[in-house]
Amino acid sequence: MSEKTKINPLLKMGLELGPIVAFFVAYLKLREETFLIGGTEYEGFILVTAGFVPLMILSTGILWRLTGHLSKMQVATLVLVVIFGGLSVWLNDDRFFKMKPTMIYLLFGGALGVGLMRGQSYLRYVMEEMVPMTHEGWMILTKRLTAFFLGLAVLNEVIWRTQSTDTWVYFKTFGLTAAVFVFFMTQGGVLQKYATDEEHDDA
Repeated sequence: MSEKTKINPLLKMGLELGPIVAFFVAYLKLREETFLIGGTEYEGFILVTAGFVPLMILSTGILWRLTGHLSKMQVATLVLVVIFGGLSVWLNDDRFFKMKPTMIYLLFGGALGVGLMRGQSYLRYVMEEMVPMTHEGWMILTKRLTAFFLGLAVLNEVIWRTQSTDTWVYFKTFGLTAAVFVFFMTQGGVLQKYATDEEHDDA
């Protein structure tokens, strides 16, 4: 098994968020445009999606090359981007790409939920090195995150089905990112209450 290699945090952030920022900027420039390709008209959103998919593959590949590791969450996200982005471009239908966040959060929330039913916190396996906590703390945080992910899945469905594409793009680019940030910022009480001493645990 390949060892994990630490890279500059700013570079890591750029590789993870770069494609999303590029998608947003490209959409703002091309959203009013229509392109005739092979006798078929494509809206700017579809063309931007067509560019986002390979860019996401490239950035994820570079991240894997530099670190020697990809989390299951990163792999699952990339797979869903390729599937739903590809369907949107192939069928010339933006609904598939708009459903992608729903599928991602349902997958993550469902996986965490399965772990909870088995009395386990799959989140712990992903974050334990960064946030050492007791089993009880991990179970509480996992329950909250499961509900949070399922809530985001429902919210994404409501937004893309009832609002304009512009509204959905802003929601996807800024709203979802801000929501995840706020969620973890509000979990400080759990992290402090159930924190463990790594050295003591190791001993």
